[in-house]
Amino acid sequence: MIFYFSGTGNTLWAMRKIANITGDMCFSIPTEINGECKYTIHEDERIGFVFPVHGWRPPKIVREFIKKMTIQSNNLQSHYCYALCTTGDDIGMTMEYLNKDLAEKELCTHSTFSLKMPESYVGLPFMDVDPKEKEIEKKREATIMLQDFAEKIYDRERRINILHHSHWPWINSKILGEIFVKWLITDKPFHVDTDKCVKCGICSNVCPVNDINGGFGKIPQWKHNDMCLTCFACYHHCPKHAIEYGKRTSGKGQYFFK
Repeated sequence: MIFYFSGTGNTLWAMRKIANITGDMCFSIPTEINGECKYTIHEDERIGFVFPVHGWRPPKIVREFIKKMTIQSNNLQSHYCYALCTTGDDIGMTMEYLNKDLAEKELCTHSTFSLKMPESYVGLPFMDVDPKEKEIEKKREATIMLQDFAEKIYDRERRINILHHSHWPWINSKILGEIFVKWLITDKPFHVDTDKCVKCGICSNVCPVNDINGGFGKIPQWKHNDMCLTCFACYHHCPKHAIEYGKRTSGKGQYFFK
């Protein structure tokens, strides 16, 4: 089984490629977290976690799901467990955080992978989407790498860790990541230019955590209920570029996987 979360589509694409090769069942974490999160796995079944990097850590919703989930098996440690994260650049200590969470469930990853994909985080002044040429090149390279990753996962290869690290993973994940979690995961700066908005409802439909009151014929309003993940799916999918995040997205581009 594959547990996954995707905001702008990079991870959804990766998850589907893996599932097509492994034949494993897929479970959307934003959907599953609202239920009991209890799973029974069969003999030799794989356990996969596929998600984007948020603030050099696993997304908040992924960590909350792992804390809530219960997996029943006659021998949990015998199952092949892996994780793949998508990232615009480096992943910091993302997998260390993930394995710390999994350890509380008597799980650990046998192999980990990171896949560089087009950038989608635009919530800081120095961050923007990739130029079109770089976006195309990242997708080309990711397609080749993902095929190799999926085959390794299918074969249950262990001790494979193909990860993108910077020179400062501790600083990125521990210090900047803590700032990200405490101050930058919020929907409060989101607002809409009502002169541009055509009330199509797309932003409400693509929000993975149902944080937007909207729909066809309505001006979107964010709920401010601490559910927002700042995945920017709403911003990137807006066909009129009517959504902004404070002044931080002014003049920036849009991206979602096509």
